[in-house]
Amino acid sequence: MGRVVLVTGVARYLGGRLAQVLQEDPSVDRVIGVDVVPPTADLGAAEFVRADIRNPIISKVISSASVDTVVHMSVLAQPGRAGGRTIMKEVNVIGTMQLLAACQKAPSVRKLVVKSSTTVYGASPKDPAMFTEDMEPRSLPRSGFAKDSVEVEGYVRGFARRRPDAHVTVLRFANFLGANMETPMSAYFELPVIPTVLGFDPRVQFIHQDDGLDCLRLCTVTDRPGTFNVAGAGVLTLSQAIRRAGRARLPLPSALVASVGGLVRRANVVDFSPEQLRFLTFGRGVDTTAMSTVLGFEPQYSTSACFDDFVRTRRLNTLFPPEVVAAAEGRLRSALAMASAASAASAASLARLAGTDG
Repeated sequence: MGRVVLVTGVARYLGGRLAQVLQEDPSVDRVIGVDVVPPTADLGAAEFVRADIRNPIISKVISSASVDTVVHMSVLAQPGRAGGRTIMKEVNVIGTMQLLAACQKAPSVRKLVVKSSTTVYGASPKDPAMFTEDMEPRSLPRSGFAKDSVEVEGYVRGFARRRPDAHVTVLRFANFLGANMETPMSAYFELPVIPTVLGFDPRVQFIHQDDGLDCLRLCTVTDRPGTFNVAGAGVLTLSQAIRRAGRARLPLPSALVASVGGLVRRANVVDFSPEQLRFLTFGRGVDTTAMSTVLGFEPQYSTSACFDDFVRTRRLNTLFPPEVVAAAEGRLRSALAMASAASAASAASLARLAGTDG
């Protein structure tokens, strides 16, 4: 008998694609996709079950099908797409608790693969150059997707202790980019003018959607227990990425970036959460040695190659050639300098008038 795999979150691109590719693996007999809404893409021969993992009914799905492998991919990153922060929190945390409770009670379950995120490391000025999997965050995430991911991993560790017979794999992915994936970072780089935090140029890492899919498939059909950082080789600075995307960069004081972020978040354009703002200030780097040596996985795309492919497939730099971007950035810097000088001159004039009146 081959594997019976249950994949959560199949209504979104990555979950749906994983359900498709697993059917081609000779070690897999049956694939069951679960989500609260039907997938828009064809899942092929995979069975779709419309179910909410927050509901105990997920236990019946697992037990009735004798599922032996569960791939948890329904941790949501964008509250706007989830229907609000409250629903997003419930799906991410309560949903994971219910799913793990169902897995714990089902003797057939022998493997759990969890799609997590490098956001669990947070972002702060005290961070190391590269986080390894055994390092703790210098500043714990306090809100949003990052906080949910920390809680999800905590529940997964609890499951691993209660079910030592099950292989548990946690994959901490860097920011996904690709032609088909809609993420907070992809929306950010598609802004015509990209706000950044004045005085900071953070390091960023990416994982290509195809590499992420390959890594998930590998961990589903083989036993690779452990926690692993997954990212393309190398890093980019945020300014390099913006330039490659053919966008103009607008450096703003952090308070003003937060205000702008609140406006675009309420308009459901980009998720400028407080944790996202910290990341765009301090950046983050993760060490992928364990990914290569223990997990045995090597991404085909480096961080820079992943970003260049994203730019090409999204056609981001067709309207703004590099020389136009450079000129626009120069004008923006000049305008900011003039505004600052004018503000200083006004303050000096007011001070002189105040001295005269005295």
